Amino acid sequence: MKRTSRIQGDVMTATVLMAVAAALIAGCGSKRSPVNTANSEAHAAVFANRQEPREYRIHAGDELDVKFFFNPELNESLPVRPDGKISLQLVGEVQAAGMTPTELDANLTRLYARELRQPVVNVIVRSFTGERVYVGGEVGRPGLVDLTAGMTASQAVFFSGGFLESAELDSVLLIRKGPQDAPVPIRLDLAQALRGEGLDGDIYLQPSDIVYVPRTWIASANLFIRQYIAGLLQFRGISLGFNLTDFIFDD
Repeated sequence: MKRTSRIQGDVMTATVLMAVAAALIAGCGSKRSPVNTANSEAHAAVFANRQEPREYRIHAGDELDVKFFFNPELNESLPVRPDGKISLQLVGEVQAAGMTPTELDANLTRLYARELRQPVVNVIVRSFTGERVYVGGEVGRPGLVDLTAGMTASQAVFFSGGFLESAELDSVLLIRKGPQDAPVPIRLDLAQALRGEGLDGDIYLQPSDIVYVPRTWIASANLFIRQYIAGLLQFRGISLGFNLTDFIFDD
């Protein structure tokens, strides 16, 4: 009785596994659709200017030079504190983190106008804290990548060792912080960009972006065959007549 029950369970397992494999195979004829987002307005706001590199915003740990054209005695070189503020002569503590150098210029000019006649202030970011993005999935070296000015998603992948043969280039997923730091996903067609057919499929990256390169359906199906059908079924002594040695799908 127990043997019969075990056989029935193994057959059911085999049936489920074969059904999943069939679903993987059926997916070969369909193009992956773009990622759906729950909040289309947030999606539009984040990616409205997807091809424009952003202006740098000051971070805690950055080294700033604050220079006064007519009052050089007030010139200072100082770091942005962990709380995001800097301490300056005459005006005290000023918020710097989160602002662009241009915005901080304008704010300091306004503050020093109370103490000086027609102050001319210039803020220079002398050294930057490391800004990074994460690249994962089917790439040579998944992990964090130092973000440089004007870096695109495809460039970040190359800094991560490039695409593996199993990579699905036309369905790369970018996840970026949206309003209230909610994750906003979008599908990138990096295959189009790499073919030189336009930059619509690529995008300039921002700090904390995540670039995920998925596996092709063929690679997923082959992995499924090796790990489940060849592994689990043969381990349980089940044979359905397949020769699973060196099994591989053709693209």
